[in-house]
Amino acid sequence: MGFIPLLSFLLVVLFSIIVVRVGTVALTMTGLSRDVAAFQAQSAFSGVGFTTSESEYVVSHPVRRRIIRVLMLLGSAGLTSAMATLVLTFVGNTSVEMMYNGLWLAIGLGLLYGFSRSKLVDRGLSKAIELALTRWTNIKVFDYEQLLGLSKGYTISMVKVKPGSWLEGRTLRELRLRDEGVVVLAVYKKADGKEVYLGVPSLDLRLEAGDTLVCYGPSDVLSSLPERLKGISGELDHVRAMAKQAIREQEERADEEKLIGRKSNSSTTPPQDKK
Repeated sequence: MGFIPLLSFLLVVLFSIIVVRVGTVALTMTGLSRDVAAFQAQSAFSGVGFTTSESEYVVSHPVRRRIIRVLMLLGSAGLTSAMATLVLTFVGNTSVEMMYNGLWLAIGLGLLYGFSRSKLVDRGLSKAIELALTRWTNIKVFDYEQLLGLSKGYTISMVKVKPGSWLEGRTLRELRLRDEGVVVLAVYKKADGKEVYLGVPSLDLRLEAGDTLVCYGPSDVLSSLPERLKGISGELDHVRAMAKQAIREQEERADEEKLIGRKSNSSTTPPQDKK
């Protein structure tokens, strides 16, 4: 009699694994990284509710908020059912039956653990889930790594303006960050004790210590930019970064000209006569 509750418990665990995987893929499709999406999906499903900076980022997005709400709802029902069936597995059984049930429980959980950790299963299941979500939902899928060229030496970074920094007290126009290949996407400023988000900052915006810039550009420039000091050393770093960017742009123009040349050659090549 204890086998049916045991099987029910293992099915509930399998259901939980699949639901968390669906939530992970869905959150990934909204732009979250895989690690952050997996953590938030597991947290929402289990009801633990870890407070992290990513949590605020997740719930501020309406699509992600709906995903988290569904995970919390399914998690509350799934965990309760799992505990109930687990208790029924051992209640009213003899010691021998309890030992066998415990053995089968350990084997079943081991198989489910291997299922959840298998990279082959992960790739296949994630692909199937993504195709299903793309077909039946309106979740947008963006490959941000390819879209922003993050694998080509570019990145997005938050740059903090420190006291005594080369950035402090200057406008975006004066900094000429675009000459270094850096595009300022947004600026967080503190005003009256509150943080104000400027999604399209003006070139005449003057930066102060404590401001945070959201920048896109070469990874080496963005990593060194927060540490650049005010004065001659900072100006020299700026000049060196501009020189590197000039070389980078020259190489990119050469690649562009090669592509244009290939297309023009292919379009002007006369078709070969068939013999």
